[in-house]
Amino acid sequence: MGLVLVIAAIMGLVGRLLGASQRAQVTSFVVLFSLVIFAQLTLPDSNPIKSTTGTLSGWAIFGGLAAIVLGYRAVLARLKQRAAKDEVGSVPSDKFTDAELNRYARHIVLREIGGPGQKKMKKAKVLVIGAGGLGAPALQYLAAAGIGTIGVIDDDVVDSSNLQRQVIHTDARIDMPKVFSAQEALQAQNPFVTIRPYHRRLEADMAAELFADYDLILDGSDNADTRYLVNQTAVQLGKPLISGAITQWEGQLSLFHPASEGPCYACVFPTAAADGLAPSCAEAGVVGALPGVVGSMMAVEAIKHVTGAGAPLKGQMLIYDALYSETRLINLKKSPSCAVCGQPPK
Repeated sequence: MGLVLVIAAIMGLVGRLLGASQRAQVTSFVVLFSLVIFAQLTLPDSNPIKSTTGTLSGWAIFGGLAAIVLGYRAVLARLKQRAAKDEVGSVPSDKFTDAELNRYARHIVLREIGGPGQKKMKKAKVLVIGAGGLGAPALQYLAAAGIGTIGVIDDDVVDSSNLQRQVIHTDARIDMPKVFSAQEALQAQNPFVTIRPYHRRLEADMAAELFADYDLILDGSDNADTRYLVNQTAVQLGKPLISGAITQWEGQLSLFHPASEGPCYACVFPTAAADGLAPSCAEAGVVGALPGVVGSMMAVEAIKHVTGAGAPLKGQMLIYDALYSETRLINLKKSPSCAVCGQPPK
């Protein structure tokens, strides 16, 4: 029996050195225990292997004690998780726990945000279209900032080619739906916010119903059809829309809000670009850090809009050229002849 325990100790040490997960180590011990029990049941008493591995009754007692210990630890971990959830969920929507006050202290001391602004963020509901290049950093900073409810819709799964720029995902979550990968990352980052994942493509028959439950829309989609659908739905419901786009070394973003006398996306881009004039990131390439810059700017604009801080990019478009370190600000005007916000949408 002692020899088997020594083997188990060596297996545990090797597992730790190799960085094996706790589940993998427990599985290896279970396999070793099963082999010993199998040997005790099948080998004759004269077999030297059986004689050096102890007795069946001894291993039965050992297995029972081990099962009790493991069961106790599992129950204790479950109770701790439930207590943590109860602590988070028991706080009213307009109150903060001590942990939240410490987490958001750098916001609360800002004159432009303060306690009232942080409360607005806790009550806010923001929907992010896409959990890719722009959605990844926007989601991270919205969750870190304390936006109370964050929705994310995307029908794609994590691919290894995404990891060069979509930093919310990891190598271990390749082939996982992006919305669930994002949910896992955001809940680990901030347990005080609610994440709503929608693993599906945004379609016209459900866009209005989805948007109606949110205060602000962030569009980080990578195709023209989705962008025009997002804009039309936001205009129809009177929702403010922060839209960002990137390609190669350049990015742009703006806040579109016709209900507040600003232009909409279609005022600036009445029709989609012709084929070949606006290639995707897969076709044209994109420097990995650029989505982080533009996506973070989208999150900043969202925080400004929710809290009322500063001057939002309504009626203006910010263009960032990373290759030459240039930033330009272009004034935008509402178009009276716009097919989306200039008349009732068709």
